[in-house]
Amino acid sequence: MNTEKVAVSGPTVAVVSRGPITAMEQVRADRVIRSVLRRHHIESPASVRLARSGTFGATTIAQVNTRFRGTAIRVQAEGPGGFALTFAAERLDRQLDRLTGTAEPRWAPDPGRAAPAFVSADRAIVRRKHCHLNVFDPVGATAAMDRMDFDAHLFTDAETGEDAVVYWAGPLGVRMARQRQLRPPLTATWRPLTMNPLPTRDFTEAEAITRLCAHGLPFLFFTDPSDRRGRLLYRRYDGDLGLVAGNDVPIE
Repeated sequence: MNTEKVAVSGPTVAVVSRGPITAMEQVRADRVIRSVLRRHHIESPASVRLARSGTFGATTIAQVNTRFRGTAIRVQAEGPGGFALTFAAERLDRQLDRLTGTAEPRWAPDPGRAAPAFVSADRAIVRRKHCHLNVFDPVGATAAMDRMDFDAHLFTDAETGEDAVVYWAGPLGVRMARQRQLRPPLTATWRPLTMNPLPTRDFTEAEAITRLCAHGLPFLFFTDPSDRRGRLLYRRYDGDLGLVAGNDVPIE
C-alpha cells in the first residue's frame, strides 16, 4: 500500500493506494479532490483511497473521506481505470451542494450507481463495525445515509427505540424497516417514505450470510437471536461482506 501527500496550498489530501495505481494517478487524485474542496471552501483534511486488483483498465474503487462543519462525510465510487476517481469527485461535489443548501436534500436512489448485489457462494465478513447507534427520526437517518454515501443505514428509531434501517428504494425514494413496529412514523417527514410491511426476521450470522449470498441481496437487516439487536449485513464492492451492529444495551 502506497501513500502520497502533496505539499501545496489548500486542504491536505492524503492519497492511499492498493494495487497497480501509478504515481500520476495519485497526483491526479490529490488535484481533483482538492479542487472540489476548494470550490466549497472546505479546509478540512481529506483522505483518498484508490484500490485496483488488475491493470489500468480494470475496475477501480475510489473512496473519499473528509469533514464538513465538523461532521464526517464520505463518498465511494467504482469504475474502469481512472473513471472511478472522476465518479467519486462528482459524487462529492453533488453531496457538498446538498450539505451547503445549494441543492435539494437527496430523497431517491441514485440511478447512476446500483448497490453491489449478485448471487454467490457464502463469502466472509471482512469488516465488522460495532458502535453506539445514533438515535434518529427517518429524515435524520436518511441525511446521515447520504452524508456517508451508504446504500442502507442502521440506527435507533427515535420514536420506538427499536433498531431500524433506512435505504434507498422505490416507489417513494426511501424505505424504512424496524425490528417489530410496522406502522409508519407518527412524526411527519418532509417527504413520504415506504414502510417495510414485514417484521425483521431472526437469523444467526451464518444464516444471514447464506441468505444474502444465495439471493443476491445488496444488504440484509436482521435480528440476531443472541442479543435481540438489529444487524446490517452488506455486500462490499470487493465482493466480500461487512457487518454493522450496535454495541449498547439490548432492547427487550
